[in-house]
Amino acid sequence: MDPAAAAAAEEEGGEKPPVIYTMENKPIVTCAGDQNLFTSLYPTLSQQLPREPMEWRRSYGRAPKMIHLESNFVQFKEELLPKEGNKALLTFPFLHIYWTECCDTEVYKATVKDDITKWQNVLKAHSSVDWLIVVVESDAKKKNKTNILPRTSIVDKIRNDFCNKQSDRCVVLSDPLKDSSRSQESWNAFLTKLRTLLLMSFTKNLGKFEDDMRTLREKRTEPGWSFCEYFMVQEELAFVFEMLQQFEDALVQYDELDALFSQYVVNFGAGDGANWLTFFCQPVRSWNGLILRKPIDMEKRELIQNQEATLLDLRSYLFSRQCTLLIFLQRPWEVSQRALELLHNCVQELKLLELMLSVRLQVSVPPGALDCWVFLSCLEVLQRIEGCCDRAQIDANVSHTVGLWSYATEKLKSLGYLCGLASEKGPNSEDLNRTVDLLAGLGAERPETANTSQSPYKKLKEALSSVEAFEKHYLDLSHATIEMYTNIGRIRSAKLVGKDLAEFYMRKKGPQKAEVYLQGALKTYLAEGWALLVTHTRKQLAECQKQLGQIENYLQTSSLLASDNHLTEDERKRFCQEILDFANQQAESQGQKVILSMHSFAQLKTLHFDPPNAVVHVGGKLSVELTLLSQMPIPVQVDQIAIYVHFNIEKNSYRKTAEWLTKHKTSNGVINFPNEVAGFPLSRNNLPALELYEMYERSPSDNSLNTTGIICKNVHMLLRRQESSTSLDIPSGVTLEDGAHMLKCNDLILEPGINKISFKTQAREPGTYTLRQLCTSVGKVQFVLLHIYPIVQYDVYSQEPQLKVEPMTDSLLAGIPQKVKFTVITGHYNMKSGDALQLSNADAMPVLYNPEIKAVIYSNTREKISESSLRIQSSEKITSISLPVTPAYHVIEFELEVIYLPSTPESAVERENTVNKEAHRKNKEKQKPDNRMATVDQKVTIDCPWSIYSTIIALTFCIPFNAKHSLLSAGKRKYVQVCVQNLSELCFQLSDNSLKNSASCADLRLVPLNPESQQVIYSKQSIFFVWELKWTKELPLSLQCLFSVSFCPATSEEQSLSLKPFTYEFQVENFFTLYNVKTEIFPPLGAEYCKTGSLCSLEVSITRLADLLEVDKDEALTESDGYCTTKLMYEVVDNSSNWAVCGKSSGVISMPVAARATHKVHMEVMPLFAGYLPFPDVRLFKYLPHHSAHSMQLDADSWIENDNLSVDKNVDDQADSSSIRSRSSLHSAASGEHKGLPMPRLQSFSSGQVFNCSTGMQILVVPSKDDHVLEVNIT
Repeated sequence: MDPAAAAAAEEEGGEKPPVIYTMENKPIVTCAGDQNLFTSLYPTLSQQLPREPMEWRRSYGRAPKMIHLESNFVQFKEELLPKEGNKALLTFPFLHIYWTECCDTEVYKATVKDDITKWQNVLKAHSSVDWLIVVVESDAKKKNKTNILPRTSIVDKIRNDFCNKQSDRCVVLSDPLKDSSRSQESWNAFLTKLRTLLLMSFTKNLGKFEDDMRTLREKRTEPGWSFCEYFMVQEELAFVFEMLQQFEDALVQYDELDALFSQYVVNFGAGDGANWLTFFCQPVRSWNGLILRKPIDMEKRELIQNQEATLLDLRSYLFSRQCTLLIFLQRPWEVSQRALELLHNCVQELKLLELMLSVRLQVSVPPGALDCWVFLSCLEVLQRIEGCCDRAQIDANVSHTVGLWSYATEKLKSLGYLCGLASEKGPNSEDLNRTVDLLAGLGAERPETANTSQSPYKKLKEALSSVEAFEKHYLDLSHATIEMYTNIGRIRSAKLVGKDLAEFYMRKKGPQKAEVYLQGALKTYLAEGWALLVTHTRKQLAECQKQLGQIENYLQTSSLLASDNHLTEDERKRFCQEILDFANQQAESQGQKVILSMHSFAQLKTLHFDPPNAVVHVGGKLSVELTLLSQMPIPVQVDQIAIYVHFNIEKNSYRKTAEWLTKHKTSNGVINFPNEVAGFPLSRNNLPALELYEMYERSPSDNSLNTTGIICKNVHMLLRRQESSTSLDIPSGVTLEDGAHMLKCNDLILEPGINKISFKTQAREPGTYTLRQLCTSVGKVQFVLLHIYPIVQYDVYSQEPQLKVEPMTDSLLAGIPQKVKFTVITGHYNMKSGDALQLSNADAMPVLYNPEIKAVIYSNTREKISESSLRIQSSEKITSISLPVTPAYHVIEFELEVIYLPSTPESAVERENTVNKEAHRKNKEKQKPDNRMATVDQKVTIDCPWSIYSTIIALTFCIPFNAKHSLLSAGKRKYVQVCVQNLSELCFQLSDNSLKNSASCADLRLVPLNPESQQVIYSKQSIFFVWELKWTKELPLSLQCLFSVSFCPATSEEQSLSLKPFTYEFQVENFFTLYNVKTEIFPPLGAEYCKTGSLCSLEVSITRLADLLEVDKDEALTESDGYCTTKLMYEVVDNSSNWAVCGKSSGVISMPVAARATHKVHMEVMPLFAGYLPFPDVRLFKYLPHHSAHSMQLDADSWIENDNLSVDKNVDDQADSSSIRSRSSLHSAASGEHKGLPMPRLQSFSSGQVFNCSTGMQILVVPSKDDHVLEVNIT
């Protein structure tokens, strides 16, 4: 059956789904010759041909594609061949095949040859060169004929006769009806040849067609060029691509046509018109919407072909073809996107063409026609998409279709308004006539949707039939659209549809339903800062609230509109007058006051305190000046402006002194309030900037970093509660009544713009006053600012009188006059005549009187008030300072000079305690890294006139000097050295230094070796004083000494006041020289000098200088027959590592306790360096036996060998015991090996008991001759 006929039959049936016309089109191949032979082979040929794909290579660099070729085989007729100028590709025969199974030469000559000749002559006449001759060879005929020539004879004859230069145009098909390998190979070769020739012909003719099409398109600027003609040509190309199932290429052709037409329309609007465009400007008589249920709308195609189509016809047909191809490509969501663009563009193009051509052609579109067309088209597209997608896909891709739902809703609303279906009274006769005209333009319903209950045609016709039906359809569409917008997060679009719905309800006199949608839209526009939309919505909301009788909300909205700069001046004045009229009407009655928000009425800009620190005392006066920006367009008479103040009594009010409050307040007294756009309290543009700071949290134990982060300091500003409506939400419990804590200003006029209002108050109760609310009363209308932010406070304090005594310098120095500042804060106390400060006198700290002392009186803001002389009277026990007459809350300041006198030396018993304390103090000071001045606290008792209790004040004085002593020896001669260190920052002049023995011993003389002139000691400097001790007979073991020196500041002038000298008391013990140690080093025998690396002889001589003394009587002393000996231990060490001691470096000797007794020790040492080397150190200790008896005793030699000795810990601090301490640590470590053995002890001699006369001596050491490296040590 012919495919075209089959398609027509299915169309007539009506029950079957519509046939896609172009899908049934296939490339035409004509068949000549033996028709019975072809008929027998057709089934196999039609099945085998499209099985194998072929690579289609196209020109102009386009990518190759794999296609499956199918063909429509028809009987050859001359009428099928294209005539001159025919550009149709769908009816073009791409290949001509001649079929024959002739095997007889006679038959070939008689009939077949002539038939082929005629066939080729017809092809040549029509310039068709794509042909093929197929010779079918059958074994059955071969057996029946005996005179049959070989097969190649007929094929060769045909090739010689017709295929001289194209031998491949003749093919042989062997036994095609048999199932054999030979037959299959023959089929494969034949099909390959057929596909190749068919594709070659197709490519050649298609390329020629495209070139002709381009040539035609390039002539579009010539007069007489027809877009409709060109449209048909390029659509023919699209049909061919669709025929080959290349839907993407077919879609490109329609997109190019769409773009070309759109560009012409745009150019036409710019004045560059095309004559052919007037064909599309015919009067619009039908607006039945898009037709997407047919693959090809033949009616509209014929209109385009006949140049009778309107713009809507062209656009409808073009989109229907694009929709079909997009669905073939499985891109239904692109259909909805393109449809929305198409509908909007068509509306604009029609308006443009109507505007440009209406004068000349009287073109007009009936009102509502476009709305009907858009509504039907939207629903048609949605139903077409629903027909090819399941419900899950549709729900998941609502974002692609919701635009069509919204557009359909908008157009239905326009139709309802146009036809009077949305009014309260319903349509009138004119509206009914318009409805009938619109329904007539829809025409009859199309057959393909006639049996569909929810077709777009039926929906529109039903919606326009009655008010109730329209309301039902419009509400259904609106609610569905809002729900879809909300589900996909397009809140703005949902609110916009809701706003249209509110307008519908207002027309239907349903303001209670409209308010919900208007409030929702307004909330969104406020949050996002859409100023114009906010203004428009508020106007609608004001009308809605007025109809509902919501007086408070209506007045609030009116105030917002009166301050809105987007309205005209007249509109603003009208809304402002609404408020004033209501306020005046209510003032006549005793109705309840209406409370509104102040944000729209006026804005608080600045607030200024006087005094600036906003701190006043009880009874003081405070002034507050507000700067208000009135946003009303006209002057407003205000009855009262009040500031409501919250009073709070501070629990820790003892801190709230005038000084403390002043430090914690702003200095200029001006508080600036943030700018806030009227009606936009929540706009994102007005939110403060983030104040971010770094945060580090460290461990308290090791200061390691635990956590780090970012802190927002102004989170309270960013996270404030958002208001849900424009009306003012007054929290429950807030009262705006007159109270004790309120600042008022009555009867004033607020002019548009800046206004300054002053409030004055007198402080009564102490505490903190917080300005909470601002209220402006206009008749019975009150505009309230519920929260004044930032927080504004002023403090009222009631202060107790106070006395402060503080030094004028960083530290008070003892012994010299120092200035002390007295500050009397009167507080609530009034100083009367006769009031005085009573200071109890202290012997150690007298007050120095100066008749020129002045007392200065200041106000609580540190302004100088007056100055008066200060009268001081002193008695034996009390010093009275008369205070000047001063009012409350003032400050009195004056300065006095005091001097701290160190106490006199103590008695003998007290002296011993003092010495022990001093030694303990020295031990403590040794542990400190720096020398700081010693301090003494002096307490003073002061009786104040305002209190029955005495005030005790402690002043800390620093001792500027520090003294220390040392004992020096030169053989038996002894010297005492005293070092005085100045620890203060001042310079002093020292004089009259002396050192005395407290015991007043006549046998002792202290001979000074110091200059008698005065000396200056600078800051952080030390001065040394030296005395020689001379005695005539044996002295006690210890001497008590008292050092004194007079001092005064070096920069001060002569003073009549005598200053007490600085004294230092100390004790000198065991200062007699007992032993003299002498060291000598001798070079080796026969050598003149010591050499490095050579052993030298070291001789140590220990000589007793005194007979038995009291200090020698200890455990080491041994007495036998009146002969006393003691045990000593010597040790030779070299801390500078210049010598190597060979053998034993230490030993124990028994020393006679008698004058001039000498003991010598010899040992060998080796110099390690050349040069003048200092002698090794020789140390001497007392060797004491163990204090506990043991059953087992060791001799002295065993102690020496073990070298395990314990040093007595009772060592004088002044002795150089570093080596002993180090040795004791070594000994204590080694003593662990001999636990349980009795250990001897070593006791160091006191300073001055041992004199080493070789200290500081050096010996020359020459280098060895064979040394290659010379090392010289110079000290």
